[in-house]
Amino acid sequence: MPLDNVLIITIIAAFLIAVLIGPLFIPVLRRLKFGQSIREEGPQSHQKKAGTPTMGGTIILLALIFTVLKFAHLSFETMFLLLVTLGYGLIGFLDDFIKIAKKRNLGLTARQKLLAQVILAVGAYYMLIQMKHDTVLHLPGTPWNIELGILYLPFLLFLLVATTNAVNITDGLDGLLAGTGAIAFGAYAIIAWLSNDFDTAIFSAAVVGSVLGFLVFNAHPARVFMGDTGSLALGGALAGIAIMTKTELLLAVIGGVFVVETLSVILQVISFKTRGKRIFRMSPLHHHFELTGWSEWRVVVTFWLVGMVFASLGVYLEVMR
Repeated sequence: MPLDNVLIITIIAAFLIAVLIGPLFIPVLRRLKFGQSIREEGPQSHQKKAGTPTMGGTIILLALIFTVLKFAHLSFETMFLLLVTLGYGLIGFLDDFIKIAKKRNLGLTARQKLLAQVILAVGAYYMLIQMKHDTVLHLPGTPWNIELGILYLPFLLFLLVATTNAVNITDGLDGLLAGTGAIAFGAYAIIAWLSNDFDTAIFSAAVVGSVLGFLVFNAHPARVFMGDTGSLALGGALAGIAIMTKTELLLAVIGGVFVVETLSVILQVISFKTRGKRIFRMSPLHHHFELTGWSEWRVVVTFWLVGMVFASLGVYLEVMR
């Protein structure tokens, strides 16, 4: 069967599995009282979302696992991608569970979460080295390469930790991360397909279908949130796919929305600590637009469109390299 047909079937299969799992899983989360706590310092309009079931990222992961095991080979690429996705998903699951058990908005401490993320990144690096993974970085849109050698370890640590946290920051509005995530993974499915990287393309397509299936329940007004279980897993998957396709630097373009969201937080903190003034009404950036009067749906759709522009640019740069 042609690879492009397999990708389409993979997306459809993952989507259907997620859509079928959702109605079974969400009532269980409600009965277990796995409800989301809302930050008091966040937009007041979000307080009505308190109690909405969280940890819905489990729906994404279950659909992803079933689909990948069905359509992809258990190759090195597949095993690596499952490791970083499920590994960071587990960190998020523990964070969500602690929040729920202690009925607070904070789960693992920042230090505990960072330590777990770094340990997992080191494990990923060890796996790559054992398989003699290329440590060259390709500069997007150019024929130029940079050989990092041993410096690939700190670079990999930064890439995995930064990506998972940037994706996590973006998960703040109904459907925002699900939509922008599907767009980014769709771009990577195309890049892997054009590179004849069968298993990575299948994995990317499976994430697209799983996330779109989850979006059925997560679109405004959301019936379930993905929680850190989903956002950290998607961040790990996105970084892992960039590593497998040797587009580590291009990830900053394809995931441009995640980069902008993170920069808005960094700039806000620096400005407030150095000048005592805020640049935005609230960070991350999506909250700023909410507080200027935009509806939640308008913010989300706008970010989706911006995500499409970044993703299209990323695919273009890779094709023209």
